[in-house]
Amino acid sequence: MIFVLVALVVLALLASVHRYVWRRFVGDTTAPGSTLRKVGTVAAFVLPLLSLGAMTSGRIGAPFWLQQVLAWPGFLWLACLMYLTLALLVGEVVRPLLTRVLARRDAAAAARATAGIGTSATAVDGTLAATASGTRPRREELVPAGRSCPSTSTDPDPATAPAAEPEAKPETEAEAVRDTEQVAPAAPVETEPAEADPAATATATAPGLALPSRRLFVSRVVGGAAAAAGLATVGYGTANVLRGPSVKRVTVPLAKLPRAAHGFRIAVVSDIHIGPILGRAHTRRIVDTINSTSPDLVAVVGDLVDGSVADLGSAAEPLAGLRARHGSFFVTGNHEYFSGAEQWVDHVRELGLIPLENARVEMGGFDLAGVNDIAGETEGQGPDFVRALGDRDRGRAAVLLAHQPVVIHDAVEHGVDLQLSGHTHGGQLWPGNYLAELANPTVAGLEQYGDTQLFVSRGAGAWGPPVRVGAPADITVVELASRQA
Repeated sequence: MIFVLVALVVLALLASVHRYVWRRFVGDTTAPGSTLRKVGTVAAFVLPLLSLGAMTSGRIGAPFWLQQVLAWPGFLWLACLMYLTLALLVGEVVRPLLTRVLARRDAAAAARATAGIGTSATAVDGTLAATASGTRPRREELVPAGRSCPSTSTDPDPATAPAAEPEAKPETEAEAVRDTEQVAPAAPVETEPAEADPAATATATAPGLALPSRRLFVSRVVGGAAAAAGLATVGYGTANVLRGPSVKRVTVPLAKLPRAAHGFRIAVVSDIHIGPILGRAHTRRIVDTINSTSPDLVAVVGDLVDGSVADLGSAAEPLAGLRARHGSFFVTGNHEYFSGAEQWVDHVRELGLIPLENARVEMGGFDLAGVNDIAGETEGQGPDFVRALGDRDRGRAAVLLAHQPVVIHDAVEHGVDLQLSGHTHGGQLWPGNYLAELANPTVAGLEQYGDTQLFVSRGAGAWGPPVRVGAPADITVVELASRQA
């Protein structure tokens, strides 16, 4: 029941995020009915289905070829979705700021355009005048049609002026009406509006964007920038995985380590995650990188595979090429128990690795122990510290291989000097490291717990999306140092 509720919550969250991404990238930037909107809408339905298929195909026993077909686009889209969403959330802060800047720019352009609207118009028959400010020109007295306008330049002498003839009285009412209609301006009627509206004039003349166009422009700028940032981040992270892990080196002093074992080098590799995406070539790169360090011992600390021996046995075969003076050792991780742990333990033994299933071997100067992963408890094969460490000589230094860092407290209780772990991937996808910190005592690197030191590798592969951001893949050469030296 709890699993079903969690699944429903995850599906609801995915649906909400996809809806948000579609609205910002498609709905806000394309026209209804356009080809781009149709393509974006189809992608908004197809891509999450590919992701669900990638996550579930291996668990439900789908053919391996189908798992491979779904894995690349499905898992890559999950990484894209994450970083596109993060970029859009940053864009939500930028969006109002950009809108405000554009509005101010347009307002300034409108003000400049409004200041230059006023013009002077030539008066017609001396009856119209315009002001530079664009206000309504004063209309002079209108003269009835057919009558002359008295001159304003010279007043004629009344004595010499001819007597005015008396006006003829209209004989009929119709003629009176007609005579009244003839009282019209002799000059052309003014065509400018009575009151000039500066805002309307600015909108008509300003070179800026109208409100709908401004919103579209801002949506496209923010969406384009978010898409570029998100996809570039995923591309960078994918390249980090495909070029293989880098080599790190760390020196760990152990109080109980004898001088003869000073400088003993252990190549620690975890979370290789051979699967539908990272296959044989990935394994070969890791083996070549480990061999280049010429280690004294190789420690493979879990999560070697994501799939069955039948599907991935050949992809793991390059592990037979590991070279170390004191051999290569293996402990299970939680993903082995999703993939058939017993079969994989037998297979790695065939490839020349030595499985440490709650067991211990004595090396020159220290004890090397290994415990099963916690996930094995569901199959009755969980970690057994008493079996692995209970009867040992505590006067000797002890190095423990355990996939998950959370067992560090058991290691402290049993007098372990150094625990080597993986599992966290260092967070793999920033800001996933903050989530990893909630579930693990140490996410990456070396830390001290009581008298026990814990080293956590970021891992050499990737789970889910073949992408690493802020947590580069690594193989670490741990050099043991004797304080007696």
